[in-house]
Amino acid sequence: YLLADPFAPYTSILGGILACKVVYDLTDLISSFYIKTYPGLTKIQRVDWNNRGISTTHAIFVSALSLYFVFWSDLFSDPHLTGLMVFRSSQLSTFGLGVSLGYFFSDLAMTLWQYPALGGIEYVRIFSTRNALWHTLYLFVYLVTVVIHHLLSGTAVAYSMFTGEAQLYTYMVLISEVTTPEIHLRWYLDTAGMKRSTAYLINGVVIFIGWLIARVLLFGYMFYHVYLHYDQVIKMHAFGFVLVFGVPSALGILNLLWFGKIIKGLAKTLAKRRSCTKELDSEN
Repeated sequence: YLLADPFAPYTSILGGILACKVVYDLTDLISSFYIKTYPGLTKIQRVDWNNRGISTTHAIFVSALSLYFVFWSDLFSDPHLTGLMVFRSSQLSTFGLGVSLGYFFSDLAMTLWQYPALGGIEYVRIFSTRNALWHTLYLFVYLVTVVIHHLLSGTAVAYSMFTGEAQLYTYMVLISEVTTPEIHLRWYLDTAGMKRSTAYLINGVVIFIGWLIARVLLFGYMFYHVYLHYDQVIKMHAFGFVLVFGVPSALGILNLLWFGKIIKGLAKTLAKRRSCTKELDSEN
């Protein structure tokens, strides 16, 4: 029933929203029993902790599904299949996009409901200032950025899901979610007081490598793939054609900007580790 046409898009969206609620409660339950620092967190920190559990679970699910469709499945690569590559889809590929769309709805609703606590304060710390007006401005910019990101991503996923167009390129972009668990793990380690641990350093290196591959090089490969199959892409509807170029371009720019911050953060962490090592050596 879940994969039966024409119910797949709607059941998958509702399933994605329901899954977010289930994962949120499970994260809260498991963390209460097995994470020693969790009970000592503030209420909003626990909300952020559990919300990141939802995001991590979605990232694992959609990145695994995306890797399957882009690199292993014959759905978009087999030349013997009927129809152009940009118009191919399956019940499973449509269902996966619907689950992802349900997550985008849930995450945006959660962010707006808890604003500015979910990530907003962290965003202000990046551009720390004592001026209350600038704090408010940065929080507003953060909100606008999140809303635009979710609307762009949600619109592209929804269009691809309901029309069946360009699902390959949608899954190529969704592979970038493979970096999300590492980003959230960094926050977990920081919240648990393990910012100076070796695990924190290793996590930073993994984020750098993963971001470079999944959010920089892979986006370049996607545009190269569009170039090679432009004769098919041009046959899409005008709105879909704009989405294929517009959404990855906007997300690609954001990825490059954040990649620069990742490089600076990793360099700063390595510099601190070296200075601490030198101090220990001099003491010994």
